[in-house]
Amino acid sequence: MGVFEDSVSTFLRPIVSYLEDDSVSEVLVNGPDEIFIEQRGLLQKVDATFGDEQALQAAVRNIAQFVGRRIDAENPILDARLPDGSRVAAVLPPCSRKGTSLSIRKFNGGVPSFGDLIKRGSITKDAARFIDICVYLSKNIIISGGTGSGKTTLLNVIGSRIPKTQRTLVIEDSSELQIQSDHVVFFESQPPDEHGKGEVSIRDLIRSALRLRPDRIIVGEVRGSEAIDLITAMNTGHGGSMGTTHANTPVDALVRLETLAMIGGTQVPVAAIRRQIASAIHLVVQIKRMNDGSRKVVQISEVMPEVDEFGKYQVKAIFEFVQKGRNEAGEVVGEMVPTGYLPSFFREIQLNRIPFPKEKFEPPSWYIEHQKKTAA
Repeated sequence: MGVFEDSVSTFLRPIVSYLEDDSVSEVLVNGPDEIFIEQRGLLQKVDATFGDEQALQAAVRNIAQFVGRRIDAENPILDARLPDGSRVAAVLPPCSRKGTSLSIRKFNGGVPSFGDLIKRGSITKDAARFIDICVYLSKNIIISGGTGSGKTTLLNVIGSRIPKTQRTLVIEDSSELQIQSDHVVFFESQPPDEHGKGEVSIRDLIRSALRLRPDRIIVGEVRGSEAIDLITAMNTGHGGSMGTTHANTPVDALVRLETLAMIGGTQVPVAAIRRQIASAIHLVVQIKRMNDGSRKVVQISEVMPEVDEFGKYQVKAIFEFVQKGRNEAGEVVGEMVPTGYLPSFFREIQLNRIPFPKEKFEPPSWYIEHQKKTAA
């Protein structure tokens, strides 16, 4: 892998061929004798092994040294970014019971477009166009999905659709996003040094970003108390902001943000936080890695600006993926279709003379029958 120096590549010899293989997206090492790769979205075990635990630890320490980090008995966890944008994570024993665990998620190089996602079957043309319209109208968007579902890739695509005249601030733990625009500023958090000093958190960066005249703020992954700061920013004039979070459904995504917002010890009542989240977030885009390894947008939902009488979020699906089965090759067969729900902001689409007629939201007849059978 060209990103490493020869000295580091020597220690990584058992997995170098997979790191150099463009069809391999991730290499996972679970101790010296167990190595898996992700290829075309599917995991498979390979025959390669490291000589022993000492050889594997030597490789991990060389990677850490190469990127200016430290991993040892006192700091057994490594989370770093390689110069080419690839992500490295490692955990040493005894925290990792089967031996040192190592993950290298390779940087794929280049930012796909909506056209690329449509060709892959990840999203339909109408659904992609609708998201594009929401970006243009400065709707706040959360991308929700599981690990490896393609959240970062989708955020890259959506973020690159932000109008070129707007100033965008991108904030991440480890820089992965490659938002393509004329005015983008990238921030990356900083861990504490060996003396426990110098830490700069995502939350610190969001607060600083608010003083730097952003039109929009993008948080690569919302995973901590910074959720409350992002929600506040969305509610105070920074429309069109975005972020990703780990969740299996749009409602779960909102509940997760609510939980994260409370981690920081805020004294704001839960009911008030829920109202803020419902008011701040306009759209949740749910993405999923299917059983065949493909990544698909499975739901695009509007979040209503008020919780219901029981304090629960009101989420309305606008587009939904319906699986119909599998083909002979084992690939998931299905279709993303409009559900029949007309977004509450449809009038904005009309006022801005955007060519996306009401008919685009009308569901096909088979979907109506499918919903009746599901309800029964």
